[in-house]
Amino acid sequence: MRDRLPPLGWLRTFEAAARHLSFTGAARDLNMTQSAVSQQVKSLEAFLGRPLFHRRPRVLELTEAGISYLPVVREAFHTLAQGTRAVTGGGEDAVRVQSNLSFAVHWLAPRLARFRAAHPEVLLSISTELWEPREMAEGADVEIRFSLRPSDTVRAEFLRRDEYYPVCAPGYPVTPATLTRQPLFDCVDLLSNWAAWAEDQGLDWPDPKITHATTFAVTLAAAQSGAGLALGHDTIVQGLVDEGRLEVPFRHRAPMREAYYLILSPQAERSAAAVAFVNWLRAEMAAERGGSCG
Repeated sequence: MRDRLPPLGWLRTFEAAARHLSFTGAARDLNMTQSAVSQQVKSLEAFLGRPLFHRRPRVLELTEAGISYLPVVREAFHTLAQGTRAVTGGGEDAVRVQSNLSFAVHWLAPRLARFRAAHPEVLLSISTELWEPREMAEGADVEIRFSLRPSDTVRAEFLRRDEYYPVCAPGYPVTPATLTRQPLFDCVDLLSNWAAWAEDQGLDWPDPKITHATTFAVTLAAAQSGAGLALGHDTIVQGLVDEGRLEVPFRHRAPMREAYYLILSPQAERSAAAVAFVNWLRAEMAAERGGSCG
């Protein structure tokens, strides 16, 4: 009886809940309700005959069984991903790249023509995340992560850290004196936020109203439309500024707490195609910073 396997969906739900240590975070990733996530985890625990999580107030903690089971589940999904790639024809020259949505849209996509010209033999499969994963994304060869210092469970290479500043549509009427009365947009859960930017230059900041979104793709689109001001940094807004779709109304720039990191899977280090992509990415970033990635 116990040699049966639990349903694949239960295992995926467990992995997502363990990655976020939150049923809510898992529900967001899997496009499920929080109650459905909780029920699937309970079903898996009943199947296994032991709890996988300690349910603490507002947080989850893995039990000893959960800690032991999680790497087994992740390795199984990794093996499935590799096998599926082999069956569907994903060869050695297919590189799976993971990044946040804004980096993929505003930095990577505009440069793909240059990459294709330099490496026409390499195919890319690009996937995006709205939230920082705790581990390297499942099945990814290369990940570009926008984060505070990644956890010690992954081997991360520092790529670049920007300064951040307000941006708005060209000609948008704003002055330092009227800033806090303007509609403001920002991403959730960032330390490089409006209050920190104001504090960095000693501005009086009387708790203005801010509309939050889960990705810069939304906040920058709002700013481009003339809806108000958003915070941006060079990696994601320099192209929009150069094209005249956004402008920088103030001189002050604050150093970001978050930065961009490069993470390679073990198989990527042995893949000529993945190494070619990584070397190209490093060279592109170095050229933008006059030879420095910092």
